[in-house]
Amino acid sequence: MGAAAHYVEVDAPVQACYDWWRGLTRLPEIFSDVERVEALDDTGNRTRWTVRGPAGVSVDWEARIVEDSAPRTISWATDDAADPDVRHAGAVRFDDKGHSVTGVEISLKYDPPAGKAGEVVATLFADPQAKVERAAEEFKRIVETR
Repeated sequence: MGAAAHYVEVDAPVQACYDWWRGLTRLPEIFSDVERVEALDDTGNRTRWTVRGPAGVSVDWEARIVEDSAPRTISWATDDAADPDVRHAGAVRFDDKGHSVTGVEISLKYDPPAGKAGEVVATLFADPQAKVERAAEEFKRIVETR
């Protein structure tokens, strides 16, 4: 299993940062390979992800929020029952630094499956550290310009 993490401080209140992340549906704004994340229930705890891979091939999987400690932590993981071949998990942690400054740590874990789905997921996580760093910086830009 591979992993990547990055920490960034943003000029925004912790609640605003948490609210931006909570449904996970805005992740395509900061992760360029993620085409969409859509809520599958009214709570936003179950989501369906569509990720763009090589040669226009996309892979879908379902995930669920496994921890939601507002406004401190949101973590998610693939739903093994719905998609046993794709293993992906992530978390974002928010640290209130005071004076409307929030420390944000984004971490991802993944275990690419075999076959076509594996190729797409592997492409998504090619150079995962750089992708997480870009996502953190893009999140910072978005939330600070709101």
